[in-house]
Amino acid sequence: MTADHVSRQEKSLSFGSAASAYERGRPSYPPDAIDWLLPTGARSVLDLGAGTGKLTARLVERGLDVTAVDPIPEMLEVLKGSLPGTPALLGTAEDIPLPDDSVDSVLVAQAWHWFDPGRAISEVARVLRPGGRLGLVWNNRDERLGWVKDLGRIIGHEVDPFTQTVTLPEPFADLERRQVEWTSYVTPQALIDLVASRSYCITSPDEVRTRTLERVRDLLATHPALVNTSGLALPYVTVCVRATLS
Repeated sequence: MTADHVSRQEKSLSFGSAASAYERGRPSYPPDAIDWLLPTGARSVLDLGAGTGKLTARLVERGLDVTAVDPIPEMLEVLKGSLPGTPALLGTAEDIPLPDDSVDSVLVAQAWHWFDPGRAISEVARVLRPGGRLGLVWNNRDERLGWVKDLGRIIGHEVDPFTQTVTLPEPFADLERRQVEWTSYVTPQALIDLVASRSYCITSPDEVRTRTLERVRDLLATHPALVNTSGLALPYVTVCVRATLS
C-alpha cells in the first residue's frame, strides 16, 4: 500500500469526528441532477458512500427503495436519526454488503474519489441488475462570485480536475457528463460547519484548523456581501457522470 493511498484512506475515514458538522454544513443535491442520474423506471437504488444521507434523503422523498452504505459508523448514526426507515449498512465500495443483481441504480455522491476504482467498479457491476446505471455526482463551489472566490483563497479552491476527467471503464458503457448550476442558501454558521467538515480541515493540526476557521469568521465579519446577513447565497456547479452496465 503506497503512502498516497494510506493518506487517501485516512482522509476518507476522517469524517466520523465531524459527522454533525457535515450534516449541518454540507449542501444537498439539485433535483435536475438527480433526475438525470437516475434511470427511467428505477425503483431500487443504492446510495454508496452515503455519509449522513444528504443524497439519501432526496431519493427517499421520491418514494424509491433506497439502501445506504457507508464505512463510517458515526455518519450512519446521523443518517439513521433522520431516516429511521431506510436500511443503512456498514460497508465499502470495495465490499458492498448487498447480493448480486439487487439494485437498478447505484449513486455515489461526493465519494467516488475516495474509492479504489478497479475494485469498486467490479462490486458495483455485481450488485447492479443488467442494464442498471452507475451515477456519480459532486457539488463544487462556483467561485466566479467575489466572496466565494475569497473563501477559496482561505480554504483551497474548489476546482478539482478529477471530477471533470473521471471515466468509468468496462463493463460500463455510454458514459455521459452534465453540469447543473444552482444555489444553496446557508447561514453563516452553516458555512463554518461546511469548512469544518472538509477532510483537509479535519486532518490538519489543531492550530492550522483553528486558524482556518478564524479566517472564515473574519471573512463573514468583514466582506461587504456578508456583513450583518443571516442568509448567504452559495452558488454551486454540480458535476454529474453516468454510465450503463453493458
